Parts: sequence; C-alpha cells; structure tokens
Amino acid sequence: MLPDEMVKRFRVTDGDDFKLKRFDPGETCGLALDKNGASDLLQTGVRRLRDLQERLFAEKRWSVLIVLQAIDTAGKDGTIEHVMSGVNPQGCEVTSFKAPSSLELRHDFLWRTTCALPERGEIGIFNRSYYEEVLVVRVHEELLRKQGLPPKLIGKHVWRDRFESIRDFEKHLARNGTVVLKFFLNLSKDEQRRRFLSRIDELDKNWKFEPADLAERKHWDDYQVAYQDAIAETATKHAPWHVVPADNKWFTRLIVAATIVDRLERLDPQFPVVDDEARKVMAKARKELLAEDGGRKRKGGN
Repeated sequence: MLPDEMVKRFRVTDGDDFKLKRFDPGETCGLALDKNGASDLLQTGVRRLRDLQERLFAEKRWSVLIVLQAIDTAGKDGTIEHVMSGVNPQGCEVTSFKAPSSLELRHDFLWRTTCALPERGEIGIFNRSYYEEVLVVRVHEELLRKQGLPPKLIGKHVWRDRFESIRDFEKHLARNGTVVLKFFLNLSKDEQRRRFLSRIDELDKNWKFEPADLAERKHWDDYQVAYQDAIAETATKHAPWHVVPADNKWFTRLIVAATIVDRLERLDPQFPVVDDEARKVMAKARKELLAEDGGRKRKGGN
C-alpha cells in the first residue's frame, strides 16, 4: 500500500485556504510504475480492503459513504470497478445519480440521495451525488428554475445556503455513525481531450462517447470555479475531500484504495464477540450435528 503521507497529501479538511489550482492532475508523487507494478500494488490494497469490509459488515456499527465527483472521462466508473473488485457485494452498493426525476424534483435536493444511504455495516458509493446541486445546477442555472422552488428562495444566496445544508447534512451523518469520504477526481483539460479522442478513434470505446459530454466541456472554466467553491465550502475533518490526480488512472485508483483502507483501519471494526451463552448453544448444536453421523466427523464435503 501507499504510505500515509502520500494519502494525506491530497486530503482537504479545511477549505479556508483551499485552491484547486495548487493540485496537479498529473502528479504521481514520484512513483514510476508499469502496468503490472501498479496492478500488483493495487491488489495489495484490494485484499486489505476486503478484510476490513468483512469486519465492518460483521460488526454492523458503522457505515461508510464514498462520494465520487468528477468532470466527464475522469474515471469514476473505472475507479469503482478496480478498487472495489474484491469487496463482498452483499456489503457494498453503488448508486449512480443522473438527472433527477419528476418525483425527485418535488422534494428537497437532498431527498433522493438520503434514500440511498448505506445501512450500518455497509459501504455505499455515490457515483455523483447531492453535490450535483452545487455543480451542474450552478453551471446551468436554468435547471434551478425548473425545481419548483419559491422564487424568493433562489436568490443570490442560494449556493451559500446549499453549502450550509450540505455541511449540516454531513455533520448529521457523522454523528450517526456514517463515515463520509469524498473524492474529486482531478482531471486536466488536455487529458480530457485525449480521452474524448480515444472514444472517437477506438471502435471498442465508441459506445462511451456522448455528444452532450463535449458540450459540457465548453463550460470547463465554470466547472472549475464550481468545484473550487464546493470543496472550499464543505471540506471538514468529519467529511474531508480528497483531490485525487486523475490524469494517470493507475495512480488515481491507488490513492482512492489507500484512502479507504486508511480510514477503515482507523475505524478498526471488529468481529462480534461471542458470549458464554452463545458458546453453550453452539456446543449443543455441535453435539447434535456430530450425532447425525454416529459421533464421527465427516471426511470431505461441506
């Protein structure tokens, strides 16, 4: 796994002095790994994550919410696929949030994501999230006017108010046993261009290309401002942001995996302790099961 110092390098717990431009999308912290080396290192993290997730699921005390936000082509889907590849699917659920439905628009902006929060013992992954409401909706303010809000509530302070609601919401989650880990996959404009061209030029990637994504690219500067403000306004110790370099997919996945493992290790979930009464019940059950075979242990089989 990556050293703790490397993971902390991308963590933001206080937005007062945060500047997105200080984070290099192409950074790899001096690591120079080939495909096999990066894969081997990632698998070390994946195995550790699997062990920790099993304990989290068994203990059923804490839940973990992973929020993934990014510009198009930054690699959210691939990060989920590779980092969570070894996790028991019974204890992990991915929810992708697209354009809100008419039902969702009839509720407050946190409602649809609140309904998808992970249960105790589970890891929930939000592929996009309630942060869309201060990102895409901010860039395209016509979407705000379609949400049916009273006009006096969508004045000049609407984004400030939404940031406050998000901070309060995440504090509420932390107070109730949900660990919040937020990741912004920080992609450069040049790398996004290269990935768009790859989707056009390589036949097996054509299905990934969406003309709407190219239209969103024209709002690149607006999105950078929106992400700058969103991270600065909502980075806290109990719900930190991690601004992860995304120009090199292998490094993105290593940092995300190491960050999740680091937090779970500090959480240190434990298998439930079996008390004396339960041990008596198990001892009795064992005798009954052995008696079915004439008192002899079975050889082979399950």
